[in-house]
Amino acid sequence: MNKLKQTFAKVNKIDTFSPYFFLPFILMLYFFTSLFDFHRFELFNLRTSIWPAVFLAVICYYIGVYIIDKLQWTIPSFGLSFLGKYVVHFILFLTVLGLVSYVLMMISGGGLGISDESNRRNLDPKLNFFAQLLWYGVLLLISYKMILEKNITWKKTLIYGSIYAAVMFLFLLMGYRTPLIIMLFTGIIIFHYVVKRVKLTWFLTALFVIGVAFSMFGFLRVVTEDTTKEFNNREQPDVELSETDKEKLLSVEQKVNLTPKWIRSINGESVTGHIVLSKIIEYTQQEGYLNGELHAGIFSTILPGEQVSPRMKVTEVVNSLSEAEGKYITRPNRTTTPTFIGQLFLDGGYLLVAIGFFLYGVLISLIYNKVKQGGIRSFHSVAYAFVITVFTVSMHTGLLDLIFILMLGFVILASAIIKTDKKKLSY
Repeated sequence: MNKLKQTFAKVNKIDTFSPYFFLPFILMLYFFTSLFDFHRFELFNLRTSIWPAVFLAVICYYIGVYIIDKLQWTIPSFGLSFLGKYVVHFILFLTVLGLVSYVLMMISGGGLGISDESNRRNLDPKLNFFAQLLWYGVLLLISYKMILEKNITWKKTLIYGSIYAAVMFLFLLMGYRTPLIIMLFTGIIIFHYVVKRVKLTWFLTALFVIGVAFSMFGFLRVVTEDTTKEFNNREQPDVELSETDKEKLLSVEQKVNLTPKWIRSINGESVTGHIVLSKIIEYTQQEGYLNGELHAGIFSTILPGEQVSPRMKVTEVVNSLSEAEGKYITRPNRTTTPTFIGQLFLDGGYLLVAIGFFLYGVLISLIYNKVKQGGIRSFHSVAYAFVITVFTVSMHTGLLDLIFILMLGFVILASAIIKTDKKKLSY
């Protein structure tokens, strides 16, 4: 028992949210849990290993973090320090813009996204885009306010947490999980550095509870779909299969169905991510890379006319390999989360994966160095918490939404130019 306590004590000394631990740990945990696939790999005929790409990503990320850490570089102010005093005012403006957009979106109709996936997909795209600024602005403002509190009490923490929860509830009604996860983990990181250090064992427990909760949320969202709507059509491809292939498909489906759906849903997202990444690698082996087409789609979606979103392109790619086998990986009218590794691999293979994760490591380390130099009582802590959270979430979702790229760009620039005090990072 004493040895166990000593082990936990050593483990809890790790800074859970440092660049060296948080993102790579979540990435490896994500793909580790995907190995419990309950025959779904067999169902979709996975033939290509993801592990060379995963290990390359982790190695390049660490190289980026290590180099910047040793050099102690930080993000320069770009000669824009004089704008630092306007950062909070601009965040307030974004928050109000987001609130107005959210209200208009709800008034304009379309129904609550949580009631059915088709409702969420039919929300006004422009209003939906700007409505995301509501949770973004509230997250930054409350986090910064907490950091500036010299003596943060539990009462104040509860007040800030209540406001936080109220905004999260608004986006829960829309059926969005990504903003909820970003708000939640950014808040936990701020709590860790400002209120009370989050021990690794506490974090792992919370991670398990949160993971199961969000998985069940996704599961309930699927099982409560109105299947009479065309958008929720669950029919599989109408293709001719040989009797042998039909029997094989039915046999594997029976194996999969031996495990209850709710159990499969616990790690369903990571299993799907593994399948999608494997299929992306397989696709590039047969068809070649998209050479930037996927990332160009991030910006082309705002252009006039009909555009194919990057995630719809991923859906086309992965389904092109499975349709002939009589099944869809993603329903044709749905979008696919490619994982950040898959997103990079589809456009440029191992080289782009290496570059992308190296830059992730560089950016995170640059901001973390800013925190160490400027102190936790600064906007740098907010920027670091937000950036590492979004980057970590993108391990599953990819980083294909223009709004998130703009959010990251603003918070990084704000961190570079905003005035800070000189308190050192400490617990």
